[in-house]
Amino acid sequence: MQADAERPSGDLAKARGLVLRYGWIATAYQILNPGIKLWFADGPEAVAGYADWGRVRVAAGAPICAPGDLPAAAAAFEADARSEGLGVCYFAAGSRLEGILGGSRGYARVLLGGQPVWDPASWPGILAGRPSLRAQLARARNKGVTVSEWPRERARESPALERCLKEWLSRRRMPAMHFLVEPRTLGRLWDRRVFVAEQGGEAIGFVMASPVPMRNGWLIEQIVRSRSAPNGTAELMVDAAFRAAAADGLSYFTLGLSPLSWFARDARAEGPWWMALLFRWLRLHGSRFYNFRGLDAFKSKFSPEEWEPIYAICNRPDFTPRILLAIAAAFGGVSPFLFTAMALAKAAKLEGYWMGLRFWRWLKGAEGKGKGRGKGSGSGGRERRPAG
Repeated sequence: MQADAERPSGDLAKARGLVLRYGWIATAYQILNPGIKLWFADGPEAVAGYADWGRVRVAAGAPICAPGDLPAAAAAFEADARSEGLGVCYFAAGSRLEGILGGSRGYARVLLGGQPVWDPASWPGILAGRPSLRAQLARARNKGVTVSEWPRERARESPALERCLKEWLSRRRMPAMHFLVEPRTLGRLWDRRVFVAEQGGEAIGFVMASPVPMRNGWLIEQIVRSRSAPNGTAELMVDAAFRAAAADGLSYFTLGLSPLSWFARDARAEGPWWMALLFRWLRLHGSRFYNFRGLDAFKSKFSPEEWEPIYAICNRPDFTPRILLAIAAAFGGVSPFLFTAMALAKAAKLEGYWMGLRFWRWLKGAEGKGKGRGKGSGSGGRERRPAG
């Protein structure tokens, strides 16, 4: 394991210790992200990350504890929330918690999507059967792109990686989100691994892997590319992470949740009619704000061996709009209404930028055609006609 000069302290250190001992869900390590509140059980040894909005406590996955303690830990977490007048929604709950609460009376669940899963040892065989993917890797290599793992100290203090992250965030269709998708984690690399793409000695992207200790694996939680990164750079970085995981003898590898994925199905967890209708509309028309289909296509190109279903489970008989708004607030970091206004403003700004760029390209093309027509012409740029 690489040395790391800076270590967490206090509650963060306590939570990290529990995550490294009991972390089973793919998002376990992400409860250490900035901005996530921590809850510790008085009874069983357990920790949970959460955010509150309105009268709902949104948990960052299931409580992290020994498998046999999960029912008691969940009950204690809900009792603590209830003492403050809050309901609970477990966002990104995996199969263990779903198996305990999913069919229980007084609980409702909805399928959020799926996360693709591999055994890293299978990666060479998968890649051998994907000529289109191999062509993308070759395209990036032919452009001089190389990928290597950086020591944590170098990655944490790197202005080049901060620049890549800033450029990547500026091109996103939505404002930066937080909670389980917090992008600013370069300062918390205690157990994370960072694979960096370089071209001509300049960093042009990076992939960040977080440990999933109890499954002997990694979650790839960030895939970041700068504007200058050639096509195939993201795929080359994921390939490097796959190979490193296989070399380390890991047995679990995931690219994380693909929201509203077409590859995850559970008819028992479609939710109320209005939510099913909303999710269907977002799949088809929500790409202006979040590229659901593009993310699904990117992750599926690596030929996952399995798609794990990921749920939201609330301790209410039915999902309500208030719970959905609380989830949005947890990820947005602000009121969901303010976040929506910010998203619309950013979408309009990006749309204006692309329209301006298209107009500039059209103008340059028209100018080039005009110059072409003017060759050999006299005054006024009109072409000379042959006599007769």
